[in-house]
Parts: sequence; C-alpha cells; structure tokens
Amino acid sequence: MTQKPHLGPEHGQHLFRRMLRIRRFEGKCAELYQTQKIRGFLHLYDGEEAVAVGIMEALEDGDAVVATYRDHGHALAKGLPMGVLMAEMYGKVDGCSRGRGGSMHFFDRSRRFYGGNAIVGGGLPLAVGIAMADKQLRPGAVTACFFGEGAAGEGEFHESMNLAELWDLPVLFVCENNLYAMGMPLELAEAETDIFRKAAAYRTPAAAVDGMNPIAVEAAARKAVESIRVGNGPYFLECRTYRFRAHSMFDAQLYRTREEIDLWKQRDPIPRMRRWLEENHMVSPQVLSEIEAQVEAEIEEAVAFAEQSQWEKIEDLDRFVVIDEVPK
Repeated sequence: MTQKPHLGPEHGQHLFRRMLRIRRFEGKCAELYQTQKIRGFLHLYDGEEAVAVGIMEALEDGDAVVATYRDHGHALAKGLPMGVLMAEMYGKVDGCSRGRGGSMHFFDRSRRFYGGNAIVGGGLPLAVGIAMADKQLRPGAVTACFFGEGAAGEGEFHESMNLAELWDLPVLFVCENNLYAMGMPLELAEAETDIFRKAAAYRTPAAAVDGMNPIAVEAAARKAVESIRVGNGPYFLECRTYRFRAHSMFDAQLYRTREEIDLWKQRDPIPRMRRWLEENHMVSPQVLSEIEAQVEAEIEEAVAFAEQSQWEKIEDLDRFVVIDEVPK
C-alpha cells in the first residue's frame, strides 16, 4: 500500500521548493533563449508545476515516466539533475540526450524518464508498451504518461486507453488540461469537455482534480497509483490547469485575453502554496528566503555547468544515427 505523507511543515515546504525550482529554471531558460544561448523550440510549463510535482510524489524511483514536449517540469520533478538538463537546453554533450534532443527531448534511461516526445499523443502508445513489459519484468512498477487535452482527440489516445484496459496494464494516464491545444479552445474541439469522462468508454476509473493545487494532485495520484499497484489496471486523472506563458516562444496568443490569463494567475500554485504555508504557520520568512536562495544558487550552477560543457565533436555527429554496416 502506498504510504501517505504527513502534510506537515517539512512536506509542505518540499512541495513549494519543487515547484519553485521548475518556475525559476524555466524563467532562466526564457532569458537565455532571448540571448540565443538556447535555440530551437521552447515550450514552457509556467502555471502547471503543481501537476508534475503532485504526480511524482506518488511515484517511486522504479516507476517510468513518459512526458510531452513541455517536459522540463516533469524531468526536474522526476529527479534529473538541473545542470544536465540545462546542458541539454544548450545542445551540449553533457546534456541528458548528449545535446541532440534539446528542450523537447529530455531522456534518461537510468531514471526511467522516456521523453520528451514532440508528437501530440505520441507518448501514449509508448507508455502502453513500457507498462506491458513492466507487467512481466517489473511487477509493481507504474508508468505515468502525461499528455495535454488536445491529445484526447488523437487516435493514439483511444487505442492506448483500450489496450491498457484490455490487458490490465499498470498505466497512470495524466491529462494536463490547460484548455488550449496550441491555440484551439477546448470547447471548440471537444463535444465532451470533461476529459476524464472519456475513460468511462473503456471502463477505466477516472477523476478530475484541481491541477493548480499540488496537495490535491498528490492525493489523487496516490489513490490512483495504489489502485494500479495492486493489479486493478490503468487509472485516468484529468488535472485542470493553465499555462501562463504562450504555447511556445513563437506564439502571439491571439486566442485568449490578458484578462483570462490574469484571472488564472490568481490561482498560481506557487504563491498559493506559499500563502497556505504562512497562514498555517508552517514556514518562517527566514526559511522562505533560504529556499529561494538555494534555488537561485542551483540555477547559477546549472548555467555554469552548461556553459563549460563541450559541443559534440564533428566526427561523432553520425553516432546513433548511421551504422557502418548492417549486422549479419
């Protein structure tokens, strides 16, 4: 049975720190993008931190995670080192994918973090395959698969849900519903806007949760993971959240208003968690200052690590891409 943590000062501060690390890391990435230290595509997770943090609290080291192209928060919450991730953002050889994946393709086999997947819904069948293998080779392991509400309109979504239920696979499906699939409002794309209800077509237990509250997400995730670990098959969580930044750095955001963004920012999970800790006398101003200073120092170290890392050698650029001869 999954052990539930005591929601005391230590755990509350832990949740706050983990969300703050993601927010500040991404803020630095946006700054570095503007100076062209980071190039290519960049999809930021600001506003959605409570989902990654809450879900990961219910998982164990041996569990697998399949993420989307908005994967920075998932990777940090799963435990990938910040310096390695920053090096990957730079395209350096010390990155988690040797600089070949960049922002959208974080990967760490040792920590069972399987992407960073650029295709919408592309991680769903991968999660089913990983869970199918784990059912035979790693009894008790869970695969958490993150995807946006836009993926619910893809064929892979329905195929993956169906097979996971048919085969009783240990998959936690996590829909990060931020209301806009790139620039498409949910109500214009889906007849049923309560995404979690789609799981009923496959007889998969499901729930909707406040994705702006890490405590609520963690509680729902622990209940789901406990059900999966005892052999009840897959579980579906719809985490209702919102991204504060544009879809990507190239997005003009013509599909939503400034007023809507400001309204959602009133539910920002980080200051919301901070207020909760302060109101319940679970943190002092001194401790908050120490947490912020530690996070800033970690980010400075990560940037220094990325700056000092080397580029892949030109003669090695065809590694993992071209083989010299076909095995007989």
